[in-house]
Amino acid sequence: MAVPITLARGDRLVLATHNGGKLAEFQGLLAPFGLELVSAAQLGLPEPEETGTTFVENARIKAHAAAKGANLIALSDDSGLCVEALGGDPGVYTADWAGPKRDFALGMQRVEDGLMAIGATAPGQRRGSFNATLCLAHPDGRDMIFEGKIEGELIWPPRGQKGFGFDPMFMPEGFDITFGEMTSEEKHGWAPGQPGLSHRARAFAKFVEAVLER
Repeated sequence: MAVPITLARGDRLVLATHNGGKLAEFQGLLAPFGLELVSAAQLGLPEPEETGTTFVENARIKAHAAAKGANLIALSDDSGLCVEALGGDPGVYTADWAGPKRDFALGMQRVEDGLMAIGATAPGQRRGSFNATLCLAHPDGRDMIFEGKIEGELIWPPRGQKGFGFDPMFMPEGFDITFGEMTSEEKHGWAPGQPGLSHRARAFAKFVEAVLER
């Protein structure tokens, strides 16, 4: 059985991302634990080609590339929007739907165009979920996987300027505002012993329980 990976206050952790919005979210989530968080972009590490067809596969690719490149423990997040009426798309290709310049207004329009093309106008036809997979990888090749998911509805037009990505068109189940209208605290809703609201917070709660020394 593989030895679990653990982290303690003062440890340096590489976040395997070049996405500033994602870095900001993890800085907020990790702030109470006293870790030194640095991104792969800040270390000048290249972005690996994400050739996986699942969130788990791509999370592993990114985490192991960062861990090897920095010779440090690395944490990656592979997340995306899965729309039921679109057969699960955009899924692992969520960022690609925003184009090479990561224009998420374009990405959201593509989702809406797809829904309208099949006449999905009623709330029950516009169901979707945000999914997050975290991978913690050690330079020696060990890794751990943590997954989180939240269901909701795709609304149009998008609402809110907070968050990032597809947040302005996703209204989580049980709420009447979108992720784009929520503060970071509202969106994540995470606290020790609580599951959290967002897909990332739910995966993070599992990560904290298994990995972080408190």
